[in-house]
Amino acid sequence: MSDAPIDIGPVELTEEQPEQAPRPRSKARMIVLSSLLVVAVGGAGVLGWTAWQISSQKDAKLATPDTIGSLTLDQSEDAKSTADYLQTALAAEVDLDKTVAAVYQDGGANKNVLFFGGTTLFWTPEDDLDTAFDLISDNEGSVTGIHEVEAGDLGGTMKCGTTKSDAGELPVCGWADHGSLALAMFPNRTVAEAAPLFQQIRTAVESR
Repeated sequence: MSDAPIDIGPVELTEEQPEQAPRPRSKARMIVLSSLLVVAVGGAGVLGWTAWQISSQKDAKLATPDTIGSLTLDQSEDAKSTADYLQTALAAEVDLDKTVAAVYQDGGANKNVLFFGGTTLFWTPEDDLDTAFDLISDNEGSVTGIHEVEAGDLGGTMKCGTTKSDAGELPVCGWADHGSLALAMFPNRTVAEAAPLFQQIRTAVESR
C-alpha cells in the first residue's frame, strides 16, 4: 500500500445562502380584511340593536281609556258600531292577535277621532304600516302625502298623510313598532294638529 496522501482536490468554501426575508403582506389584502372586519362588526351591531328593539317592543298592549286629554270615549251605539267595523277591516288586512277600536269625542268641537289598532309580533313594522294605510282608501282615492313624524318615547315609526272625504281633506296617522300597529282619522283637523294629538293618544293607549 502506498504511503502517498490521497488527493481529494481543492475544497471550495462557500458562504451559506441567507434566509429569504418574508414577503410583505399584500396591502390590498390587508385593506380587504380590514373592510370585512368593519362590516362584520357593524353587522353585529345592527343585529344587536334590532334584537333589542324586538325584545323591548314585542309585548305591547293596547287599551281604550275613557279619556285622553280633552278627548272622551264615545259609548253610543253608533260609535260602537263604527269601532266594530274598523276592527273587522283592520283584522282582515293585517294578521293580529288582538284588536281594539274606539271613537273619541272632543267636546262640542265636532272633531271626533276614529282610532283602531292591534297587537302581534311585527318583524317589519314600517312595511306593515304602509300596508295598513291601504285600508283607508275608497273611490275618492288613497292616503297621499304620507310622511314620517316624531314617534315619541315609544319608538317605532309614525307617519301621517291625508285622504279625501265628503267634508274635504281628512288627516290620517299611523304608528307601528315590533309589537303594535294603529291608525287614526282626524276629521276637521289639519295634519299639523293631528300628528301631536296622535302621539298623545299613543302614549295613553299603548303599554309594554
